[in-house]
Amino acid sequence: MHTVALVVFDRISPFEMAVPCEVFGSDRSDVGLPNYRFLVCAAEEGLLRTDAGFGIVAHRGLDGLREAQTVVVPAWRDVEEAPPAVLVEALRRSYRSGARIVSLCSGAFVLAAAGLLDGRRATTHWMYAGELAGRFPEVEVDPNVLYVDQGRILTSAGTAAGIDLCLHLVRLDHGAEVANAFARRMVVPPHRDGGQAQYVRTPVAEGPGEGPLTETLEWASANLGLPLTVAQMAHHARMSERTFARRFREVSGTTPLRWVLKQRVLAAQRRLESSEDPVERVAQDCGFGTGATLRLHFGREVGVSPTRYRETFKQKTARRSA
Repeated sequence: MHTVALVVFDRISPFEMAVPCEVFGSDRSDVGLPNYRFLVCAAEEGLLRTDAGFGIVAHRGLDGLREAQTVVVPAWRDVEEAPPAVLVEALRRSYRSGARIVSLCSGAFVLAAAGLLDGRRATTHWMYAGELAGRFPEVEVDPNVLYVDQGRILTSAGTAAGIDLCLHLVRLDHGAEVANAFARRMVVPPHRDGGQAQYVRTPVAEGPGEGPLTETLEWASANLGLPLTVAQMAHHARMSERTFARRFREVSGTTPLRWVLKQRVLAAQRRLESSEDPVERVAQDCGFGTGATLRLHFGREVGVSPTRYRETFKQKTARRSA
């Protein structure tokens, strides 16, 4: 069983602490979903206070990180404060041992202090992106994305983006179908397109859960095999193409065609995991037309070929069923 260790410390944010607890610490075996072995490891001794005023007690110290394949560092309490040397060294040791190191929000400052972000692309909350880039010039800071996956080093933007990254980890470990099931239990979207830019300014009145855009997204999701165009979606939403494209980006943070591509890739992932259909058939049903087009976009989005993806996650499904 994959072990995830969460680092906690004094004056920690309850929300950023709770996200990995919910994703990796909840027992979902009653619905046939895989569990993680979850450790909460204190970076400091004694009763730890949250910044909401209540205390927490962790029964493991940083020695628990030695047992983990994934280590999660939530939002750091003060970006101006250097993290404890023992924490920095523990993270370096975990990385050298092959663990996956993950930061949520301003936890990126802890990873940067450990030198784990040097020469890598990373993100943090948009409010702190400039400071992270200024203090750690070896880090390529991207303030526009929800999370960055650099293999064994992963960073997320602020607050709810931690959910996006944690579900991404589940997707890497167990496939899209399992990650979608986790998301359904948590009542959150399994994947959000776009980046932080959509949250920097004042949001528009209409949210993604209401209005004609929602009806159009539902219609498009049910018809991914069709040659969907902006004109078709705008017509369905009863808007001009220009208005539709503008409103779509305001609500989702991405373009209509980029959103369609992502939904097609997710649909292909589910088909590859759950069926024996040939790649050409999956490509046609998911709207890619040809296997070559599916392989091109799937490789760019997922990082592996459809065949390799199927081999990996069909095996994991078989192991869970055994």
